[in-house]
Amino acid sequence: MFAGHVGAALAFGRAERRANVAVFVGAALLLDILFWIFVLLGWEFVRIPANFAGTHQPEFWFPYSHGLVASVVWSALAAAAGFFADVRPQAAKWRIAGLIAGAVFSHWLLDALVHRPELPLAGARSLQVGLGLWQIMPVALVVEALIVVVGLCLFMGGSSLSRGKSLALTALTLAILAFTIIGMTVAPPPPSPQAMAGSSLITLAIVCALAFWFARKPRERQEGPFNRGSNY
Repeated sequence: MFAGHVGAALAFGRAERRANVAVFVGAALLLDILFWIFVLLGWEFVRIPANFAGTHQPEFWFPYSHGLVASVVWSALAAAAGFFADVRPQAAKWRIAGLIAGAVFSHWLLDALVHRPELPLAGARSLQVGLGLWQIMPVALVVEALIVVVGLCLFMGGSSLSRGKSLALTALTLAILAFTIIGMTVAPPPPSPQAMAGSSLITLAIVCALAFWFARKPRERQEGPFNRGSNY
């Protein structure tokens, strides 16, 4: 559920156009960023099973990044960071902080839809949940594609981005969807969990950077991604 998270971020970006949509892309991908960092640190784990070529589903142990309680905590921390980074009036600060929290927590909700029961509710020993839509991969990919298309249409509707930047952001989003479909269907097994973590972090960083660049307005060079003037 890589492209689906980006699609959800675009929908949040439609709700608050004064912030660069990369803020919501980063928020929606935050739990995965934390997970791969924790894998490299040895705090969480991913295992590549012997039947990976048939299922394309690693096995995850990620209570600190993807537990329900942990996700609520990360959502609150991200919201607080957004609140204090924004220099606009307090009402606007609360609005963007709430949307950031929603974008972060949307990650857990979407993952709970597709993962097998492996997302803990609290700590490592707590009940694990997951609806397992990835067990029916064609359906899971159609659902993810719909999330992407809806999020993209919502964001582009009424957007003040230039035609060139709109096309670039659309191309990036569709490339992410294609990358996700390939990764979940025909991609070979990664050589190791560490290689998977490193390449995933690089990919996430590139996606966030490109989203920021494509959605940037000239005024952001002085004001920053949170503090753009109103586009309404």
